[in-house]
Amino acid sequence: MVTPPEIEARILRIYHAENLLIGNIARQLHVHYSVVGRVLAQAGLPRPGPPPRKSRIDPYLAFIRQTLETFPALTASRLYVMVRERGYRGSPDHFRHLIACHRPRQKAEAYLRLRCLPGEQAQVDWGHFGHLEIGRARRPLMAFVMVLSYSRQIFLRFFLDARMENFLRGHGAAFEEWQGVPRVLLYDNLKRAVLERRGDAIRFHPTLLSFAGHYRYEPRPVAVARGNEKGRVERAIRYVRDAFFAARTFADLDDLNAQAEVWCNRQAADRRCPEDLTRSVREVFTEEVPRLLALPDNPAPLLEQVAVSVGKTPYVRFDLNNYSVPHTHVRRVLTVLADPHEVRVVDGGALLACHRRSYDRDAQIEHPGHVEALVEQKRSARQHRATDRLIQAAPASQTLLIRAAERGANLGTITAALMRLLAQTSAAELQLAILEALQRGVPHPNAVRLALARRREQRGEPPRVGVALPAHLQARDTTVQPHALETYDQLKERNNASADAPPAQD
Repeated sequence: MVTPPEIEARILRIYHAENLLIGNIARQLHVHYSVVGRVLAQAGLPRPGPPPRKSRIDPYLAFIRQTLETFPALTASRLYVMVRERGYRGSPDHFRHLIACHRPRQKAEAYLRLRCLPGEQAQVDWGHFGHLEIGRARRPLMAFVMVLSYSRQIFLRFFLDARMENFLRGHGAAFEEWQGVPRVLLYDNLKRAVLERRGDAIRFHPTLLSFAGHYRYEPRPVAVARGNEKGRVERAIRYVRDAFFAARTFADLDDLNAQAEVWCNRQAADRRCPEDLTRSVREVFTEEVPRLLALPDNPAPLLEQVAVSVGKTPYVRFDLNNYSVPHTHVRRVLTVLADPHEVRVVDGGALLACHRRSYDRDAQIEHPGHVEALVEQKRSARQHRATDRLIQAAPASQTLLIRAAERGANLGTITAALMRLLAQTSAAELQLAILEALQRGVPHPNAVRLALARRREQRGEPPRVGVALPAHLQARDTTVQPHALETYDQLKERNNASADAPPAQD
């Protein structure tokens, strides 16, 4: 803690004028006695009062200082054993406290200010900005930041992970935004950049080397534990946290990136350039753009390519979600080609499916044609398909079916009844009604139907009419037209007349 100048001045005045002890000066000024001692020591004045008492460690100080100069990292416990062998009889705790006062301090290192030519260098790094909740998934929000070392122009782009593909997408977007490429890019010891490092020997990631060769720049890592070598991007990330991200609201990732682009081209570009305070970053960047390397004719392909296996069901698993494929390709190994907005599944050169990318967890993204073709081929899948739709719409129905099965109920009948209720009401209402039926301990569609009726009555809605009855109930209530009783009398008279007639003669 820094002592205020007025307190230092009063301590020195009282010391010279009144020659008080440290404790008296501290009580008079309402400060700690260590503050008084530190101010007097910094001024080169002797400690007021009686001289300090001799300590048991005094005869061994020469040996301790010489040993610590030779072995600066020697622990106090080891040094205590060495001094005790030479006759020291003090306690180890007090000895450790005294060694802390006599241990040589590491000298502060001075650094040269690094300067770059226009278009020569840019610095790259990731910044972590918390997490985003997307459905059932919790995705990390990562900020890709690239800053030009000469003009301090910032490029900012947010992604939902720090994979190599997004790392390179950030490079490509920055080069397109600036319409040029710096000659050297500085990297920290990122896993996406440096695979292995032993001393000065560096093994770069081959994908990054291929990308750098396409854009004709030199990747260069900074030294280990030398954050000052890429201080420009470190300060840029801190500037993004304080000046852009703090207290900012956004609808989704696309909205956040749109706001980031506007911020980089306006507020961040209008700030004073640290290298030339008389000009803005925008003015210096305009001077730097012609010095950048030209872009290649074609951008580098940046698709995520992953080999996936299809099991018994026609779905591939990619990035926490399931995507449908034609049922003719089950039990095979296919390839997923993905960008931030689209997922394509291919078999060699044939495109099998194209889906919009989902960042949820355990979502089932389907193409209607894939499912319909499978249902058409395999009719027995209809019941399972209805169960899947029911559980997806009302997850509590799975618990109801399990409890009904424990009681020996017909699951097909229950599923069909719940599907009819789902067609009559919303999925949210059916979910609440199923939960109420489970709470009452009645896992049956009738309990769900009564719960729906009670909820309609509570909302003041009229009862539903015009609902078709099941086929067996319709047949039971069919009106039957009885025969007239006179026909039975006529039939009886006709039989009597036949009996009274004489038998026929041959």
